[in-house]
Amino acid sequence: MRFLRRSLTGIFLLSITLVLLAWAGNMVRGALDARLNQEPRSFVQREREFSVNVLTVEAQTLVPELVVFGELRSQRMLDLRSATGGTVLEADAALVEGGAVTAGQLLVRIDPVEAEAALARIRADVQDAQAELRDAQRALDLGQDELAAARAQAALRDQALARALDLQSRGVGTTAAVEDAELSASSAGAAVLTRRQAIATAEARIDQATTRLARAQIDLSEAERNLANTEITAAFDGSLTEVTITPGARVTANELFARLIDPTQLEVAFRVSTSQYARLLDETGRLTAAPVSVALDASGVNLRATGQITREGASVGAGQTGRQLFARLDNAPGFRPGDFVTVMIAEPVLDNVALLPATAVGSDNMILTVDADERLLPVAVTVLRRQGDDVIIAAADLAGLTVVMERSPLLGAGIKVRPIRPGVVEEETADMIMLDAERRARLIAYVADGQMPDDVKARIIAQLEQDEVSSETVERLESRMGS
Repeated sequence: MRFLRRSLTGIFLLSITLVLLAWAGNMVRGALDARLNQEPRSFVQREREFSVNVLTVEAQTLVPELVVFGELRSQRMLDLRSATGGTVLEADAALVEGGAVTAGQLLVRIDPVEAEAALARIRADVQDAQAELRDAQRALDLGQDELAAARAQAALRDQALARALDLQSRGVGTTAAVEDAELSASSAGAAVLTRRQAIATAEARIDQATTRLARAQIDLSEAERNLANTEITAAFDGSLTEVTITPGARVTANELFARLIDPTQLEVAFRVSTSQYARLLDETGRLTAAPVSVALDASGVNLRATGQITREGASVGAGQTGRQLFARLDNAPGFRPGDFVTVMIAEPVLDNVALLPATAVGSDNMILTVDADERLLPVAVTVLRRQGDDVIIAAADLAGLTVVMERSPLLGAGIKVRPIRPGVVEEETADMIMLDAERRARLIAYVADGQMPDDVKARIIAQLEQDEVSSETVERLESRMGS
């Protein structure tokens, strides 16, 4: 009986085991069939959008600005030279590098001994010439008196001759008396001729004395000028540079010892290209007096001055290109000749134009506009000027268009974009989706079994239990689940 009981028990357990194995195999087969027959889960496919900064094209009137570099120079500059040589007796305290002087201020005094001696000698020569002229004048006066007396004597001799001839004609006079009268008249005429020669000699002497006096006076003026040149004064208000003289030094004639510069009369010389120069011409081809602005950045201190173009260089110059222009500065405090400055020139006004960032225009002169469907559309533009980080385009047919401010290789025709306008803060709204019960339960189970902090789990589960859940949250969780 025991054997039979044990045998029946074993058969019973074996049958139960076979039933369980069959049931488990059926469950596995059903699960596999359900898995294989299940439709693949699909996610909402969304078109990729790019956020772009945009602006609206507005037609306006602009004054283009041409930026170049130039060098300051003074319009009034004078080389100080010693007209005469000698020893420097006195030098003004302002005769130093950068010294400020005023017009008429005595700068240098040169030893005047030689100049004074030369002046004294020439004054004596002038006195001699004046005395000679006076003596010649007196001799002329005396000669004229003697000529008058000789002419009177000749007249008397002529009268005596006439009387002797009359007596001879009447038979009273003799031939000897007539001959004596003729000899006397001839001698009187010779005396008149001699006096006339003396007067001519006196007149020539006067001319020579006058010429000698004139030469002496010229020498006197030169000597006085040489004496005055021993004192060198400033011709105008300004500053000194390149000073090379000291008291006690000896200078030679025409030696350069300093340079006087007027720092208030400044101009800037700068060079522009030929195309830029052409834009500064008027209808008649003449250079316009365009306003300019000069800036000097020195250790954070920005010095500025204004002025206008006055002239252009007569020639291009060897090895140079473009044109050299000059502009006079109205008031330039703090600037000095030799400063290297930035020059900003106001070009003629442009109408119906728009100012865009340089990054908005491609190398093919195309811009990307945003249409009503928020898709990109390329449009060709005419670039009029490029200045700095901006470009000026013709905007007659582009007013009101929305233009992408920054182009990139990712942007092209037909791409969907999300425009962002400067100064406008847009609230980002996440896409919300509805979840079915199975998908919601699977996500909650994944979060609950995850290794996230409890507070994070509670916050995400609270979001998943809502009627609508952010698609971004769902996609992030399912990407981590791997299914």
